[in-house]
Amino acid sequence: MKKSPGEDPILMKCEHMSCSYGGAPVIENVDVTIHRGEFVGIVGPSGSGKTTLLRAMLGSVKPIHGSIKRQPGLRLAYVPQLETVDWNFPVTVGEVVGMSRPQRLMRPQAQASEISLIEDVLERLGLGGLTQRHIRELSGGQQQRVFLARALIQKPDMLILDEPTAGVDVRTRHEVLHVLADLNESPPNGDGIAIVLTTHDLNGLAAHLPRLVCFNRTVIADGSPAEVLQPYFLERTYGAPMEVLQHGGMPVVLEQGGDELRNRLNRSSAS
Repeated sequence: MKKSPGEDPILMKCEHMSCSYGGAPVIENVDVTIHRGEFVGIVGPSGSGKTTLLRAMLGSVKPIHGSIKRQPGLRLAYVPQLETVDWNFPVTVGEVVGMSRPQRLMRPQAQASEISLIEDVLERLGLGGLTQRHIRELSGGQQQRVFLARALIQKPDMLILDEPTAGVDVRTRHEVLHVLADLNESPPNGDGIAIVLTTHDLNGLAAHLPRLVCFNRTVIADGSPAEVLQPYFLERTYGAPMEVLQHGGMPVVLEQGGDELRNRLNRSSAS
């Protein structure tokens, strides 16, 4: 029987944390705790400080107030937004993944055991046989999985992703969600990888995650999608009225004026 998150060790804890880039705070009084094996989505509008929160978790931004505590020896891995990647850079799938080898600085060339590890991780993510393929020749879903493999080669305790489904089609979004859920439930190291991601996609991604954090410079709400995807919390997060309908047992968020989608959902429920 799977334990509840509260029974698992705490990997990271932000307490009353505020961060800035030399001026006024960008995020303020943030309280978030991440346990081993959790799957957490952080949702909020552009400019709300979601990426700053991730940077604080990674240690690249230091709090100016409050604190962030990490489990001793915590291994973190980061997957950036795909739009930040130069897809024309002359590099193969295997080389991208190998860039994150723990021993890369001491041994620039991968050893046989490391090559085997790279191939095993790629195989697990459905990329077997693509080691020598140039990254620009891959589909969007395959490209995202390459960077997941690059992160997993570090054997992390916690995987942090910035907008992993931004700019991808519906099929790729479902593919990425399935891979992340599989990694969370059956991690390669068997120890339960915690996954924290940011997303704008309330209906396609966020509604399917076990835990959501509504965020706009601070935590607005924290809980399950049923608890968090509520008009009151969403309006405080996005600054605009929103409606939440139930469709097939799932919450569906509509912006004000979403009559067309509402009617479509009603017709679907009636059929």
